[in-house]
Amino acid sequence: MTQKSILITGCSSGIGLDAASGLRAAGWRVFASCRKPDDCTWLRSEGFESPQIDYADPDSIVNGLAETLEATGGTLDALYNNGAYACPGAVEDLPVEALRQIFETNVFGYHELTRLVIPIMRAQGHGRIINCSSVLGLVGLKWRGAYVATKFALEGLTDVLRIEMTGTPIKVILIEPGPVTSKIRENAIPHFEKWIDWENSARANDYKDVLSRLYSDSGPDKFELPASAVTKKLLHALTSARPKARYYVTTPTYLMGFLRRVLPTRLLDMVILRG
Repeated sequence: MTQKSILITGCSSGIGLDAASGLRAAGWRVFASCRKPDDCTWLRSEGFESPQIDYADPDSIVNGLAETLEATGGTLDALYNNGAYACPGAVEDLPVEALRQIFETNVFGYHELTRLVIPIMRAQGHGRIINCSSVLGLVGLKWRGAYVATKFALEGLTDVLRIEMTGTPIKVILIEPGPVTSKIRENAIPHFEKWIDWENSARANDYKDVLSRLYSDSGPDKFELPASAVTKKLLHALTSARPKARYYVTTPTYLMGFLRRVLPTRLLDMVILRG
């Protein structure tokens, strides 16, 4: 039986790293890409094939995929779009350029890599494209407007692609984690510091809680699961003959998915505001 191949983005830590390790253990040939060359070097030292892919750099997307396809002889069984970052801050304090840059990574990069992979999968007669969304692609939370906007956009784009791929050999799937152990908090700090002038904000006093949560490791969320919980759903999405369109991970995702369907918008807002 031929070893199946998968390209995973954002593998320096968290969900991506666990997915790469878990799939390798399950017998997949894993191409574990990262944004930074140093992280790719480290992954190679760990025995992974690791093309550099930075979603904000179109050339790296083209070159990273080309490197992968050269290694496989021109085929690719699956793509897991995973890399993303957050930029905390009130919506009114988000400069437009901050939104442009986060969309470049969290949405446009996914889209570009996906578009390049589709012809490969169509020609070979099979393939799975799996996009990592979030519970914040289902509902919005305060101070997370930039990230929420990208995940809502990803949800819509993925839904339409899934519908359009009906009748083709390509399956399109969303994974929607809630709180999962990762470095997303630490990785958000430089983006917050670059873009959010909180001291001159009309909401300066409100930022005290944001700063406390952003700069302090208060331990795991009470509903937090390890990244392996996402990998478990990813494996099902990759191997099931009839994969789900969506895979929820963590209790908050199941809860918010349900409440979004059954509650009026204003009532859902009240539930979210109460935490």
